[in-house]
Amino acid sequence: MFRRRNAATADAPAEPTADEVKAEAAAARGAVTAGKGRPTPKRSEAERRRRYQLSAEDRKAAGKQARTKDRAERARKTDAMRRGEEWALPAKDRGPVRALARDYVDSKRRFSEFYMYGLVVLLFLLFLHSSVIQTILPVVLILMVLIMAGEGFWIGSRVAKLANERYPGQSTRGIKMYSGMRALQIRKLRFPKPRVKPGEQI
Repeated sequence: MFRRRNAATADAPAEPTADEVKAEAAAARGAVTAGKGRPTPKRSEAERRRRYQLSAEDRKAAGKQARTKDRAERARKTDAMRRGEEWALPAKDRGPVRALARDYVDSKRRFSEFYMYGLVVLLFLLFLHSSVIQTILPVVLILMVLIMAGEGFWIGSRVAKLANERYPGQSTRGIKMYSGMRALQIRKLRFPKPRVKPGEQI
């Protein structure tokens, strides 16, 4: 009996020891190709890292070039605005109705455009200690305001009527105030610059 059991035990494969198990695991790990140990970065992250790796001189030169380009673009847009090109104008100055209002105001010399010069003269007269001037000055100021208000109202009404005739269906909202305010500006300081000279027909 005992002999048979010993023989069966001798035929069975021996169980591996702990050292043998560790050796086999190490061999299996060595057979597998080692990875990078980190995930592959996205393209946007790689581009950002590549940009950050630029030298300080390269970043400084790139910033200077970008600022130069921005200044050139702003200058180009400002010149286009002065010329009245539609694409460069702010929203309040766009449209054929607004262009018509500017041309109508610029086509004649008006009392309102000398308003600023008159204010400078009145300010100077305020410092003169003369009873006659101090009495006349308020009357002159009131007359100037009345004349400018009347001229502005007349210009605005005329522009609105002309716009309805030439551009039917176009909105004329705010065109009266727009025309009156342009008439108050000194001609050389108007923006956009006048396209017509005084006396020209529009």
